[in-house]
Amino acid sequence: MMPDAPGALDLDKLFAARLHAARARPFLATALFALHTVESRRVPTMAVDRHWRCYVSPGFVDRTPVEDLAGVWVHEVSHLLRDHHGRGDLVARERGLTGPGERLRMNIAADCEINDDAFGDGLVRPEGAVEPVSLGLPQGELMEDYLRQFRLGPLTQSAAWLDCGSGADGLEREWDLGPDGAHGLSEQERDAVRFRVAQGITARPGSTPKGWKRWAEEAFHPPQPWRALLRAAVRSAASGSGAGEDYTYGRPSRRSAGVPGAVLPSLRRRPPRVSVVIDTSGSVSDTELGSALLEVAAISRAVGGRRDLVTVLPCDAAARIAHPLCRAEGIPLVGGGGTDLRTGFAKALRARPRPDVLVVLTDGQTSWPVTQPPCRTVVGLFPRQHAARSWDEDNPEYVPDGPPDWARVVDIG
Repeated sequence: MMPDAPGALDLDKLFAARLHAARARPFLATALFALHTVESRRVPTMAVDRHWRCYVSPGFVDRTPVEDLAGVWVHEVSHLLRDHHGRGDLVARERGLTGPGERLRMNIAADCEINDDAFGDGLVRPEGAVEPVSLGLPQGELMEDYLRQFRLGPLTQSAAWLDCGSGADGLEREWDLGPDGAHGLSEQERDAVRFRVAQGITARPGSTPKGWKRWAEEAFHPPQPWRALLRAAVRSAASGSGAGEDYTYGRPSRRSAGVPGAVLPSLRRRPPRVSVVIDTSGSVSDTELGSALLEVAAISRAVGGRRDLVTVLPCDAAARIAHPLCRAEGIPLVGGGGTDLRTGFAKALRARPRPDVLVVLTDGQTSWPVTQPPCRTVVGLFPRQHAARSWDEDNPEYVPDGPPDWARVVDIG
């Protein structure tokens, strides 16, 4: 990158570019004008922190056309709206990713998630913008998916300068003003901005790109807080016996130090497999089934974005076909009859390889297995306003039993 030219930041040019960005992407206007600009000669171009400050290089503004700057504005605010800093922190903890190289990979992966459909329709693609096609990757995937598909090397060499700030990967920079610095947004203010943007997209979707429509649906109807419990269950299953089942030379064993001249492989811990049984009986509404699909999307993120490790099994009185998770919206939730989730339990546990975690999303109007499954089980219960009423027309006194003690139970909604 060229060194910064002397002189003050050209705010007129920078704000003209922001106005151009708001006109090209009106659904992002609230977020664009919520960013607070901070002049900085330590950033290569423009960068954001998790507190919604935008650090701007004066030299970059001087040498960049207004149309290109508009694209950079949209790009940087997209990192914050999509919570790339929070997701980056989570991925780093779950996958043990440390060091600046891994954070650069996160930044590149986050850019791929944003840039695959960010430009065009009045918005110029900025010079050097990283897109999935430039790395030989498919479009329409999430940061977590892209992270698994590339390593730093010749294809990423041109992006070695990339630094969108801590708002893109969660790692604080030396120029960050931190949580106590001036003009940062509080957590409540950040949530309010996201809600307004999502509301604008869902109210008038028009020609909004698919990636933003997907984001708005999850932001406007976020998965319920019980996903934190699910993450704990998944982590527990991953740390249990049998989870380390293969050897790899990618990370040599510590015992190699005791065997000079030899490199010993270490035991590789495989990610846990999750089977999701969804109650599709007649007592479960379409709204609740839609909520279940949103929870499935959250479950896939809880296992680090590995959709190939998540299986979805619709079930009413009979277990249906088990669907590998590609995209939650593509899963047919067939059913509508009576409820007996015991068949769903049995079918899920017959799968090979067997799941490490079993998640059941239901209204609770079912019989439960007598014996505890040989894996951790989490039950998400849809709310029922009249819990004491009968669920059996032939027996007015009948009330189904609650989930067994061996299941972790959380109310959804």
